[in-house]
Amino acid sequence: MNHPYRDLDQQVFTTHRNLMFSVAYRVLGSATDAEDAVQDAWIKWSAADRSQVADPKAYLARIVSNLAMDRLRSTRHQRETYVGPWLPEPILTSGDTADDIVSAESVSMAMLVVLETLSPLERAVFVLKEVFAFSHAEIAAAVERSEPAVRQAAHRAREHVQARQPRFTADRSRQREAAEQFFAAAAGGDINTLMELLSPDVTLWTDGGGKVRQALLPIVGASTVASWFAAFGTVTYEGVAPADMNAELVEINGGPGMVFSGPDRVIATVTFVFDGNDRIAAVHNIANPDKLQAITDGTTHDVSTR
Repeated sequence: MNHPYRDLDQQVFTTHRNLMFSVAYRVLGSATDAEDAVQDAWIKWSAADRSQVADPKAYLARIVSNLAMDRLRSTRHQRETYVGPWLPEPILTSGDTADDIVSAESVSMAMLVVLETLSPLERAVFVLKEVFAFSHAEIAAAVERSEPAVRQAAHRAREHVQARQPRFTADRSRQREAAEQFFAAAAGGDINTLMELLSPDVTLWTDGGGKVRQALLPIVGASTVASWFAAFGTVTYEGVAPADMNAELVEINGGPGMVFSGPDRVIATVTFVFDGNDRIAAVHNIANPDKLQAITDGTTHDVSTR
């Protein structure tokens, strides 16, 4: 028998679904795991005594934060034994995300890579405090820790992130222009233009997860990285000939990125980290097919914090 208030319960859940996915994705760095956490949150929400819930938003944030932390702990060993660099699972994002500087920075590949070095508790506390502006008291209730413990975790996480994530004043239009120039230069094999767009000590991180052939160590230096991308238009990549390769400039994780596709599948994504001169300081190239499902599905996520 259906609960008489089930439709209302579902409406409340749907209202906050975007928030739950946005929190879970930043905590987990995986769209697949974030969606699973949201589904598990629905099961818990459906079974809960909602008459005792004074603030559904805080309650659902608490559920999904704990589910995400549990899931992150269970995947830690898998990530530590990963073949080659472990990079987050990319998602297509909406213009609302890119237009909101806090949202775009907090969901960027660069930030998610830094967040990967935090403990599950520190990561959840950082996301709730710095990204979604929850109070220390609200976070303490969400993660089921004391308020002093949350303040300490927030302080540690903030210092850790600030030390590893340089902050530059982002010129979004200039960065998109640089990505477009990079896109055209890579397609045309124009090494000189690629060199101009790259920072001298640019680092390329590639994630094949042992499923496809990728570099197992970071590739460093403008000339080496430029040569890597200039070859895209002339060599077969992941079994797809250049003539059958389609490349598209899209918004990925709050910034400009590229999606490479063959006739029947998405092959890889490329995203950029820019330095203070709007040159490309790092490139994240994800080719593990297990991490490309969200891009393949074509779902655009609004993970803005507004």
